[in-house]
Amino acid sequence: MESVPYLTRTLAPVEVLSQEGLELIEHNADLLLEQVGIEIVGYAEALDIFAGAGADIDGTRVRFPIGMCRRIIEATAPRSFTQHARNPQRSVVIGDPHIVLAPAYGSPFVRDLAGGRRYATIEDFNNFSKLAYMTPSMHHNGGTLCEPVDLPVNKRHYDMIYAHVKYSDKAFMGSVTHPSRAADSVEMARIVFGEDFVRDNTVILALANANSPMSWDFNMLGSAKVYAESNQATLITPFILAGAMSPVTAAAAATQTLAEALAGMAFTQIVKPGAPVIFGSFASSMSMQSGAPTFGTPEPALVLYTVAALARRLGVPFRSGGNFTASKTPDAQAAYESAISFLPTIQAGVNFVLHSAGWLEGGLSMGYEKFIIDSDQAAMMERWVAGVDMSENGQALDSLLTNGPGQHFLGTEHTLANFESAFWSSTQSDNNSFEQWHEAGAKDSISRAHETWTRMLREYEAPPIDEAMDQQLCEWIARTKASFPDSDV
Repeated sequence: MESVPYLTRTLAPVEVLSQEGLELIEHNADLLLEQVGIEIVGYAEALDIFAGAGADIDGTRVRFPIGMCRRIIEATAPRSFTQHARNPQRSVVIGDPHIVLAPAYGSPFVRDLAGGRRYATIEDFNNFSKLAYMTPSMHHNGGTLCEPVDLPVNKRHYDMIYAHVKYSDKAFMGSVTHPSRAADSVEMARIVFGEDFVRDNTVILALANANSPMSWDFNMLGSAKVYAESNQATLITPFILAGAMSPVTAAAAATQTLAEALAGMAFTQIVKPGAPVIFGSFASSMSMQSGAPTFGTPEPALVLYTVAALARRLGVPFRSGGNFTASKTPDAQAAYESAISFLPTIQAGVNFVLHSAGWLEGGLSMGYEKFIIDSDQAAMMERWVAGVDMSENGQALDSLLTNGPGQHFLGTEHTLANFESAFWSSTQSDNNSFEQWHEAGAKDSISRAHETWTRMLREYEAPPIDEAMDQQLCEWIARTKASFPDSDV
């Protein structure tokens, strides 16, 4: 399975705002933090932490002096960091100019051509962990690949993290549904990597979403505290449906995103200066008629470009984007909405891309065929971000000068030397003639993708794992699970 551990971008990121425009959004975000502030829900300790750093506390509302959060972040947050994988060759560098692609996250349903839409199980989770491991364009195994609803809510995180460790050797994400589950995630990482290694290195990443507008709760901020204290990485992401959770305009959504993220990132740096942190943004438009989120529209792309530039100015890695769609199946709507949402992600210079493969139904479903189709398109990005080759071979001047007018280049020395690698080639698209396609069964893209993922699972071979570590991890999980009752919360 040949692959690069992450992408390295040579293309300059697309900018949609002037420096003056970005400075104005930064100013407006500071005013929002100073005058409105952040509501802290159910987490008194966070109020004390913010107060100790100089914030103004009024009940459960935290207001920040102008520039406070930015100063804290700029002083200690790393510009990039390495998340170590169980296989060192699959460790990823998160930060400019690199791009790390990870699968979709959090769906309670799964869908495939044969079984249709159904609640996800731990078997589905294990399957997607295996598929992510086997897919070269997925650099990271992700986190909650789907929600295994057949397991108790308060214990399923053990099985999910174990699946990442057992069935893959790529980097992975931990739990944030409660601070105790975040602590479990870190403890499992210590068993896998060793306590000393985890103390000094980042081996696990976790996603903490703000409760937009302008609120952080106990589970998210408490989990962020656990990871930061352990020198592990936290992905701080406001989740905004513009029109419902922020004003409808791109500038306002970007302003609110920045304000909420500044507060969360500053919190991690107050807890532990230098803890790895990623500035995240998830902004979507919505149907003003039904209230449903919409994807593949221009406004969220403009927010993405804007917030990516704000992250570069702040000097921290940035997360956003993915292959988003509101479509229920991997049809034409899914294809064009995913393409229109994914390409700005790459052009904006996003460093960590969650939801790169599998997203359906506005995130409610993880699609097996969609995972394969998205992964195929994601594979294209290695060539895209490399830009124009201006080496001697790229210029091909000798070939241009020695091939006369009207003479094709099919048999030239340069073409023969480059034909195998000259153009990116899809593993899923059918470019044959109609007759060839018809004779092969007249299969559409969904059918081909179905054949691909089922074949991959049949051919799956687990990566090597230290047997003593595996046994220790399994025993710890069994012992810990047995120490408290199952719960659906």
